[in-house]
Amino acid sequence: MKHMNAVPTLIDAAASRSDPATTAVLETRYRDLWRIRRFEERTMELFKKGIVKGTAHSCVGQEAIAVGACAALAPGDTIVTHHRGHGHCIAKGADTTRMMAELLGRETGYGHGLGGSMHIAALDRGVLGANGIVGAGIGIGTGAALAAQVLESGQVCIAFFGDGAANEGLFHEAMNLAALWRLPIVFLCENNGYGLSLGVAEASAVPQISQRAAAYGIPGETIDGNDVLAVESRTAVAVARARAGEGPSLIEAMTYRWGDHSMRTNLPRYRPEAEEQYARTEGDAIRRLGQVLADRQVGQERLAALQMEADDEILAAIEVAQAAQEPAEDSLAAAVSSPHAGAIEPERGERRLFYVEAIREAMDQELARDSRVVLLGEDVGKIGGLFGCSKGLQERHGRNRVRDTPISENAIINAAVGAALTGLRPIVELQFFDFVTHMMDGIVNQAAKLRFMLGGAVPMPLVVRGPQGGGIRLGAQHSQSLEVWFAHIPGLVVLAPSDPYDAKGLLAAAVRDDNPVIFLEHKLLYVNSQSAVPEANYIVPIGKAAIKRSGSDITIVATMAMVDVALSAARDLAAEGIEAEVIDPRTLRPLDTETILASVRKTSRCVVVHEAWKTYGFGAEISALIMEEAFDYLDAPVERIGMRGVPMPYNAELERLMIPNAQDVIAAVRRACEGGRP
Repeated sequence: MKHMNAVPTLIDAAASRSDPATTAVLETRYRDLWRIRRFEERTMELFKKGIVKGTAHSCVGQEAIAVGACAALAPGDTIVTHHRGHGHCIAKGADTTRMMAELLGRETGYGHGLGGSMHIAALDRGVLGANGIVGAGIGIGTGAALAAQVLESGQVCIAFFGDGAANEGLFHEAMNLAALWRLPIVFLCENNGYGLSLGVAEASAVPQISQRAAAYGIPGETIDGNDVLAVESRTAVAVARARAGEGPSLIEAMTYRWGDHSMRTNLPRYRPEAEEQYARTEGDAIRRLGQVLADRQVGQERLAALQMEADDEILAAIEVAQAAQEPAEDSLAAAVSSPHAGAIEPERGERRLFYVEAIREAMDQELARDSRVVLLGEDVGKIGGLFGCSKGLQERHGRNRVRDTPISENAIINAAVGAALTGLRPIVELQFFDFVTHMMDGIVNQAAKLRFMLGGAVPMPLVVRGPQGGGIRLGAQHSQSLEVWFAHIPGLVVLAPSDPYDAKGLLAAAVRDDNPVIFLEHKLLYVNSQSAVPEANYIVPIGKAAIKRSGSDITIVATMAMVDVALSAARDLAAEGIEAEVIDPRTLRPLDTETILASVRKTSRCVVVHEAWKTYGFGAEISALIMEEAFDYLDAPVERIGMRGVPMPYNAELERLMIPNAQDVIAAVRRACEGGRP
């Protein structure tokens, strides 16, 4: 395939091809090429009629890559694709009727009408999902390969991506991680010459993507992506290498998309007309395979019959899909999150642990209890984590399950998502929670949404845990409290334990939960918090608050390190005759609203205290909840305490001034008990 904006070096087509032995196999490939093309062409017709909504991304012109690559896989192998992924899904065996139903937003679609064109998955066929985020599948596929390695399943994953994704940081992080761990994955770049309108040579300093493989010590080659037999042959070599434990390969398949970036775009011409014409004639994969079949004495009548079979299948799929019901509104909530396990909390007993010890014991017991649990993170193995939370776990559970990672947060979280999709239960440790900014797409667009976009049937069991908050003089980039970022996102569970007992029980519950969990550990609790903790394995139920102190005059809702601050304030207030009830939500999402509201209805006053910035903070949500659900019970406005709207200062005295203390709580309680502000 030739592009006018790049001159790749192709492996010789004849040398790279290993023709299938039978004409019947060739005919199957030919039919599959037409199945993909007719699916896309019929989709375009439906889009123009307003039946397919939003948009879709046609892969017409690129069909040979999907057919050839998926033909090289075993039925149990997996693929991850991208926004232009219909062809990959069809080639891997997805049902075209369910695919079309998803495009039409019908309940019978793969995502029950909740995902749409860019988010089709067929897990029973090894299709782990198309994805609307450029490059995301590279990391998710790396995680699927990790699961295959840990579980010793023998599976191989192909991660399909476009040339534009090769300039994403995740491309490099994931390729390095896969090469480092010799994961069974094939990175397959579909280089169609253009990102959206910008040519590869204008977007990439090294426009031949396959050359980048050398940087990671893995094979890389550029092939003719419009020769289905060459694609199948070269992919088969890479798949065999991966399955043999020799690690990943990078294949750059040169191709061309005939249409625009998407069906919705209406861009001015940005490609030379001659280039487009060549792709539609000489470069057409269907025409080229048709010629191979003709050379085997397959006549035009037979070729037309194969094309008709493909078109009949797609027309039948459209008819069935259009007759299907649309999803009901009551399907939405159930698709967001899996149910949480209930539990009876055990007695605390006499044995005392520090917070770090409780975290470590929870992970140790969960790793021992379930062989699917893995711990991933920077320096979690050899040195046991920056704060010692995983000390000794690699020695006890092995390097296969307690893995030191490169400094590659983006790859770590996306790999965790892929691993969770394919059978593992990853725990991801962040050195500091401030670094979660490098993980936001993986958490917010992948982990939090995949269950919903895939119709609510897919578990996403992963935990992202680590230290947050101030108090140990680490300055603005290592001291933030970011819980509300995640509490805002449907699909996430956010846990924030304030003592070792809750830390152990909630972390065990998080690992066993089938949802993505953000698990926040305040740094001050690492050094200051000690409490009674049972030695036995137990869980604290997700979504259940704890009443840390009973009282009748005012409710104090406090989170994490502020719970001890609130308890200290409550003891001093008792000397004044004010009995404060202190509630620790423990789970910020889903929030135990009933415990909070019941307390406020009893006391008629409330103070909310958290370390995070007051403006747009967690306290605002609690205040709104009380105003909406218990306003008639209030004798004073809800008081909120939080940090001022400035980054955390390095200076010790200024840091102390920024973090709420017991005197701040006492002052707020007094205002509330005196009837509020003058």
